[in-house]
Amino acid sequence: MSQKPVVRMAELEIDPDTLETYCALLTEEIEAAIALEDGVLSLSAVSIRNNPNRIRIIEVYADQEAYEAHLRTPHFLKYKNQTAHMVTSLTLIEVDPIAMLAKP
Repeated sequence: MSQKPVVRMAELEIDPDTLETYCALLTEEIEAAIALEDGVLSLSAVSIRNNPNRIRIIEVYADQEAYEAHLRTPHFLKYKNQTAHMVTSLTLIEVDPIAMLAKP
């Protein structure tokens, strides 16, 4: 029996004075997660055009266990601790995939 993938979307607003540092830390965390965690299938971060301090992250994990394991990794905890004061708003949204394709 295959596990159901977990797909989440995070909507964040970042203090504009810390945006450059935040984006560097987010990039570092995403790169580590993709390189080190088999259960992290995809992480993508984008900013809203003309409002770059509004960040959206799409996260895809193999299953709930992979998602929960991600939250305990040293690279995620480092990111969370170093960016907590930079995030002025955070909304986590659980979504259901309709069509998610990527070229290999």
